[in-house]
Amino acid sequence: MMENDIFKALADPTRRMIFEKLASGSMNASSLRDGVEISQPAMSQHLAILCNAKLVRQERRGRFVNYEVDPDGLAMIANWLAKYRAYWPARIDALKDLLKDMDQ
Repeated sequence: MMENDIFKALADPTRRMIFEKLASGSMNASSLRDGVEISQPAMSQHLAILCNAKLVRQERRGRFVNYEVDPDGLAMIANWLAKYRAYWPARIDALKDLLKDMDQ
C-alpha cells in the first residue's frame, strides 16, 4: 500500500525537513545539506526513502543529480485525504448538536 510508504517516509523529521526544502524548488544533495548537520551517506539514504515513496523524484544534470517534489506522490496524499474529507463535516456537525443538547 503506497500510502504506508508515504507516511513512513514523512514520519521522520529529517525527511520532512528535506521535503519542505524541496517544496521551494529543485536542489542537489549538497544544497540540501546546507545548514543541516547530516552526512552525505545519511542524506543519500533519506533521499532514497523519499524517492521510493514517490514523494521526490530525481533528474541527472551532468555530474549532479537534482531532486524535486514529485507531484504524483502529492496526488496520492490528496486522494487519501479526500476519502475522509466528506466524513469529518458530518461528524463535527453531530458533535456540535450533541454539545448544544448537553448545554440545555
